[in-house]
Amino acid sequence: MLKRVAPIPPHADPRAHAVVIGAGMGGLSAAMRLGAKGYRVTVLDRLDSPGGRGSAIWQDGHRFDLGPTIVTVPHVFEELWAACGRDFHQAVDLRPMDPFYEVRWPDGSNFKACGDTDRMIAEVARLSPRDVKGYKRFLRDSEERYRIGFEGLGRKSMHRLWDTLKVLPTFARLRADRSILGHAKARVRDPRLRMALSFHPLFIGGDPAHVTSMYALVSYLEKEFGVHYAIGGVAAIAGAMVDVIADQGGLMRYGAEVDEILVENGRAAGVRLADGERLEADVVVSNADAGHTYQRLLKSQPKRRWTDAKLKRQRWSMGLYVWYFGTKGTANDWPDLGHHTILNGPGYDGLLHDIFMKGRLAEDMSLYIHRPGVTDPTAAPKGDDTFYVLSPVPHLGHANPVDWAREEAIYRKKVAAVLEGVMPGFEDKITTELTFTPETFRDRYLSPHGVGFSIEPRILQSAWFRPHNVSEELPGLYLAGAGTHPGAGLPGVVCSAEVLAKLVPDAPAVAVAHKMAAQ
Repeated sequence: MLKRVAPIPPHADPRAHAVVIGAGMGGLSAAMRLGAKGYRVTVLDRLDSPGGRGSAIWQDGHRFDLGPTIVTVPHVFEELWAACGRDFHQAVDLRPMDPFYEVRWPDGSNFKACGDTDRMIAEVARLSPRDVKGYKRFLRDSEERYRIGFEGLGRKSMHRLWDTLKVLPTFARLRADRSILGHAKARVRDPRLRMALSFHPLFIGGDPAHVTSMYALVSYLEKEFGVHYAIGGVAAIAGAMVDVIADQGGLMRYGAEVDEILVENGRAAGVRLADGERLEADVVVSNADAGHTYQRLLKSQPKRRWTDAKLKRQRWSMGLYVWYFGTKGTANDWPDLGHHTILNGPGYDGLLHDIFMKGRLAEDMSLYIHRPGVTDPTAAPKGDDTFYVLSPVPHLGHANPVDWAREEAIYRKKVAAVLEGVMPGFEDKITTELTFTPETFRDRYLSPHGVGFSIEPRILQSAWFRPHNVSEELPGLYLAGAGTHPGAGLPGVVCSAEVLAKLVPDAPAVAVAHKMAAQ
């Protein structure tokens, strides 16, 4: 049960006030950080529960985890809780996965990823003995890119151009200009291994054929820190974050949609809600998509950099088709289907080109299957199963966007045909279901073009080139979440709040400054 706190009368709490727009994982992380810095925080969200894309829907006894399903780099959560004087592991039951996930190909071959280097080398040798040497080199590449890309750049603000320029020689040495798929091709020859070493950016909205090879860091990140699952899903982590915010004296308001960020004396001064209510604030944090923030929430404010024209020119992440369904009495069925499974279609390069470049639904498809009941008994009634099947698809911003009102039923049948190969008879066992298309993402999350992960993390849309954590358009406005630095994914959005907190003045200093200005 989530804790709730009563509204604080405007003048009863002398602390500086911070308003956070959006209760996604980035917004909740920012609220915790600002609460630890002494702010009185109000978090606003148009949905009826916290977590944003990490929230869940309960339907007929099944919990559908709507978005992220794995936790990597758990120390970013541990440090977030520690900054608030708390222990993450007392609040969240985190379970390590072994294997992390299984990748399957149409020829019947498979690859199981884990954190043990010897076992991973054995998996590579089983698929392609000639690629063992190249794989070992890829692992060395991965560690160096992690040190520079994640720890070196991902956890510091990149709002000054010089901070990006000074790492360009290192980027050149590491061939950051090469795509992650190109880098995998330079290290291993087997097309299956090339896919297994390069697909990870798809889970943060990037086209492996175009995002930088710096994303090879994910292989080291997985090996070093593991892949985990939170009992209760990511929604349980969101609930634990709300508990911390409540204990700090913060306020959660659901069903509260922000219409505009208010500006006074050239700086952010609060927000106006869709129903006309105004909330004053000393600091405003937007966890809404960066595109939505600049195009809609600052609609009355002239923009110097993030103009509508510039946003239109950005390369955006792909859309997602997600089919959630519950099955009756299947907990012991399909015993070889684990918690996380990736089914590849016959093509990879061509599928990526269709999704990201052509903007069309391909006949080919790759699917990610999430079966949480393998680890988490709370996901479904006893003896039953809950599934989440995800397919990358084009976003709605292409010249001829997919008409999902017409195509959804057709696409569902195609997805079912693929699933039948690994889950025979599953459709007869379905008792409840729900589907999300890019149109759902557009309407539920106000996501530009219905994208799943905001602006695509290409090299010239990363670091300084990405919307900054401290807004360059409006003093007093800060950004958290997938659309800002360092990018999408749970570690990225949590780190965006860490970076943001280093830029926001301490609350006592803000309160004193405002008191002096009022005099």
